[in-house]
Amino acid sequence: MSGTTTAAAPRRRAAGAGAHRWVVLVVLCVSLLLVAVDATVLHVAVPAVTEDLRPGAIELLWIVDVYPLVCASLLILFGTLGDRVGRRRVLLLGYALFGVASALAALAETAQVLIAARALLGVGGAMIMPATLSILRQVFPDRRERAMAIGIWSAVAAVGAAVGPLLGGFLLEHFWWGSVFLVNIPLMLVSLPVGRLLLPESKGDGRGPWDVVGALMAAGGLFGVVLGVKRLGGGEPVASLLTVLPLLLGALLLAGFVRRQRRRTYPLVDLAMFRRPAFSTSVGCIVLAMLALVGLELIAAQYLQLVLGLSPLETGLRLLPLTFAAMAAGLAGARLLRRFGPRRTVCAGFCLTAFAVVLLTAMGRADDWALLLTGFVLLGFGLETTLFGAYESMLSEAPPEQSGGAAAIGETSYQLGAGIGIALLGSVMNAAYAPGLTGGVPGVPASASVAAGHSLGEAYEVAAQLGGPAGVALRRAAGDAFVHGLHVTLLVSAGLLVLGAVMALRLPRVMQCEEVSVPAPRGAVDSQSRVSV
Repeated sequence: MSGTTTAAAPRRRAAGAGAHRWVVLVVLCVSLLLVAVDATVLHVAVPAVTEDLRPGAIELLWIVDVYPLVCASLLILFGTLGDRVGRRRVLLLGYALFGVASALAALAETAQVLIAARALLGVGGAMIMPATLSILRQVFPDRRERAMAIGIWSAVAAVGAAVGPLLGGFLLEHFWWGSVFLVNIPLMLVSLPVGRLLLPESKGDGRGPWDVVGALMAAGGLFGVVLGVKRLGGGEPVASLLTVLPLLLGALLLAGFVRRQRRRTYPLVDLAMFRRPAFSTSVGCIVLAMLALVGLELIAAQYLQLVLGLSPLETGLRLLPLTFAAMAAGLAGARLLRRFGPRRTVCAGFCLTAFAVVLLTAMGRADDWALLLTGFVLLGFGLETTLFGAYESMLSEAPPEQSGGAAAIGETSYQLGAGIGIALLGSVMNAAYAPGLTGGVPGVPASASVAAGHSLGEAYEVAAQLGGPAGVALRRAAGDAFVHGLHVTLLVSAGLLVLGAVMALRLPRVMQCEEVSVPAPRGAVDSQSRVSV
C-alpha cells in the first residue's frame, strides 16, 4: 500500500504542476458533470417513482428537494474543511459517498430510504463541488490559463444541466427508475482511482483550529434559509409558520456565524474578502444571474407545455439552444475576458440577457419558433458570459489558501440565487396572472374562476370539468392571463438584469495578469504558489 502511494505521489505532482494539468481539468469536469446531472435527472423519473413507491405528498416533495437543500447547506462546511485537511482528500471522499448513495437510491424500496439516499447524495455533492473549483485554482496559478479552464468548467456545468432530463428520459424508456442513479456508479468507480492517481493535494496555510461550531452554524443557517426560500418558491403562504420559522432561524444562525467569524483570530471564512469590490460584486452578480435564469426557465417550460401544447420532449428540445449557447459562451469566455476585461464582459453579459428577455415579451398564444430560438440563444450566451466572468473574478480575487471557502461561497450564491429566483419571479407571475381570472370570466361561475386563478394547470383542469362554451372561455382567458403574467415577469427580470449590469461596473476594468513563478514542487501543490492579480 505504502509503495503504491509513494509511486503515485510523483505522478500527482507532475499532473498538478506540469503539462498534465489539463488532464486534471478533465477529471474535475467529470466530477462536476456527475453532480450537475444528478441535480436534474430525477425530474423526469418522478411519475415512475410515485407509481412504484407510493410516497405521500410531503415525502415526494422531500425526494425532489432534499438533494439541493442538503448540498447548498453544506457547501461552506466542506469547502473550508478542504482548505484545512486537503481538497483532494475531501473530493475523493465525496466520490466514494456519491457512489454509495447512488446505489442506495437505485435499490430503495421505500420513500424513506430514497429520501435518506438523496440526502447522502447532497452531502457527496457538497464535498465535490467546491473542491473542483478550489483544486482548479491551485492547478492553474496563471490567470490566463485559469480563465480558459473555468470557461471549460462552466461549459460542462451547462451540459450537465441539459443532459440530466434527456438521460433520465432515455433510461426510463429502457430500464426502471433506479437506473437514473445506478448510472453514477461506473463513473465513480473510474473517477476514484484516476483522481487518486492524478489529482494533486492542496491545503490552506493551516493556521489555527478549524471552527467546528462556526461550520455547523453556517450549515444550519443555510439549511433554514434555503428551506424557507424553497417553500416560498413552491407557493406556500408567506405567513406560514413552516416558512417563516426556517427563514428566521436560518437568518439568526447566519448572523451569529458572521459575528463569530469577525471575532475569531483564525476565522473559518475570511470575511475581509467581501471588502474587496471585485469579490463582493462577483458574488452579487452570480446571485442576480441565477435569479433570472432559473425563474425564467421554469416559466418558459410552463409556457411551452401549457400554452403552446408541446410535449415534455419537445419542450426540452426547444430549450437546448439555450444550453448550446451557454456552452459556446463558456468556451469563448477566456478570450472575451482577456480582450474586454471583467467589467465590460460581465456588464455586456447582463445587458445582452436583458435584451433577450425584453425580446421574449413578444411571445403570445401562437408558436413563434424563430422568436423563441433567437431569444433563448441570446439568453444562454448572455447569462453564461455573466456567470463565467463573475466566477473567474471571484476565484482570482480570493487568496489561494482561502480558495475552498471562496469556491463554497460562489456555489452557495449560485444555489441561493436559484431558490430566490423561483420564489420571487414565481410570486410576480402569480400576482400578474390571478387578477385576469379572479375578477370573473363571462359565462363562467365565480367559484370556477377563483379556482382557475391559482395556476394555469389548475385552470385547464377546471375548464375540462366545465366543458362546453364555459370551459372554452375559461381556457382562453387563463391562457391570456398567463401570457400577460409572463410579460410582466419578463420585464421585472429585465430590470433585475439591468441592476446587475450597473453592479458589474464595480469590477476591475482590465484582467490583470502577471507572470507566475511556481517553484519546482518538492511536495504536493500547496498554498505557497501565488499569482498577482
